[in-house]
Amino acid sequence: MRLFWKFFCGMVAVTALACSLGGYLLIDQQFRAGLEQEVSALYEENDVLRYTVSREMEERGSSPNALASMNAARVSAGGRLMGYRLTDAEGGVLTNNGLIPPPEEGLIPYLSGLERRRGWVLTCSGERRVLYAASPLVMNGRTIYLENSRDVTELFHSREERYAGFRRLLLALTLLVGGLTLALTAVLLRPLGRLSRATRRIAAGELTERVRVDTDDELGRLSEDFNTMAERLSHTVGELTEATRRQESFVGSFAHEIKTPLTSIIGYADLLRSRPLTPKQTRKSAGYIFDEGRRLEALSRKLMDMIVLDKQDFALLPLPMDRFLQQLGQGQAPILLREGIRLTVRAEEAVVPAEPDLLKTVLLNLLDNGRKAMIPVAEGEHGDLLLEGSVEEGGYRLRVTDTGKGIPAEELSRITEAFYMVDKSRARAQGGAGLGLALCTRIVELHGGTMEIESVEGKGTRVTVHLKGGAGDEAAE
Repeated sequence: MRLFWKFFCGMVAVTALACSLGGYLLIDQQFRAGLEQEVSALYEENDVLRYTVSREMEERGSSPNALASMNAARVSAGGRLMGYRLTDAEGGVLTNNGLIPPPEEGLIPYLSGLERRRGWVLTCSGERRVLYAASPLVMNGRTIYLENSRDVTELFHSREERYAGFRRLLLALTLLVGGLTLALTAVLLRPLGRLSRATRRIAAGELTERVRVDTDDELGRLSEDFNTMAERLSHTVGELTEATRRQESFVGSFAHEIKTPLTSIIGYADLLRSRPLTPKQTRKSAGYIFDEGRRLEALSRKLMDMIVLDKQDFALLPLPMDRFLQQLGQGQAPILLREGIRLTVRAEEAVVPAEPDLLKTVLLNLLDNGRKAMIPVAEGEHGDLLLEGSVEEGGYRLRVTDTGKGIPAEELSRITEAFYMVDKSRARAQGGAGLGLALCTRIVELHGGTMEIESVEGKGTRVTVHLKGGAGDEAAE
């Protein structure tokens, strides 16, 4: 059963049940109050009759003849003639003024149990209801009983009429409550309907679907939570879609990077195998095979580094940055200078927790990218590479600045993706595979740091690495 009908049926059932119990209890209470009033009136009449009969018996005596002479006695109260009779302990009628109904079967044993107290009993004869009261009288050592009655049939008829009227009223009230509940339920549960429709649309792939929020009650907050969930789901699906796209791009780029050198290697090897060549042609072919083999070796090493970085944690050791950067610069300066590039190193003294080999990989990749961005250098000119290290608040800053051709602004957001290259033909010609910056980003993240790339096309690029935990020599001691 739908929640709508559960809510509707529940409201109608609870209302009907509550009204039924309340109405029937109220009618019953009124009936009992009326019955108690009738019993009180019956006792009052019995008291009047006791007084009257006692006076008559004192004057006439309690002999059978005297009692028989009382059959014609009439006693009235409030303009109403009261019927009575006198019976003995065995239930035999001693006198009866003719205004009381004949005794009912089962009444006599009850009356015979009376001694010094009075009592009443209700009798039924068809639709007629009669109250009988009795009280004992002692005359000359003999106990006799004074009985009187009161017809209460109208009281019972009144109760049945009230029940019938209440049932008609209850039916009308139930229909009215049903109509109001139907309208109220439709209004209250309307947000749930919108939520259900929105859920089905999102399940069908419409991730931009949102629910209108009209109230600030529980259903309104549920709608807001649903919109928040849908927003996060849309964002997550977008990230997964982008990750899938990058993965497909990665696989395609990887296959292309592997295929290109393999094709060259196989082609030149087949050339060497299939026909005789001059010594110059042989050296040229062997050179191509050697270069492409080195390229495959570098590509495999970088891929392995990325896989290892994703699977392991490395211990970070205290590293004196000034000596580390100077030694790195001394090793790279001659190589760069042969290609017309001048390297300058500036480093402040500090000790930083780092993994030396991995951090060296980062800086070598950044320096190599700067070198590639400035090749070729015109004769008589030179390019400049600046490697800086400085203490900053809460850490240590590494910066590599080149005077190369720069990176277009629209490419900056993607250059840290694996296999992404701004100038693919030029990068491959220089032995690049598009893995350098992706590897650097992963290593910097492993150190708990961040990397920023700033570039102006035609003027150069600056890469800044922020490491945590840098301290001067004095602090280190």
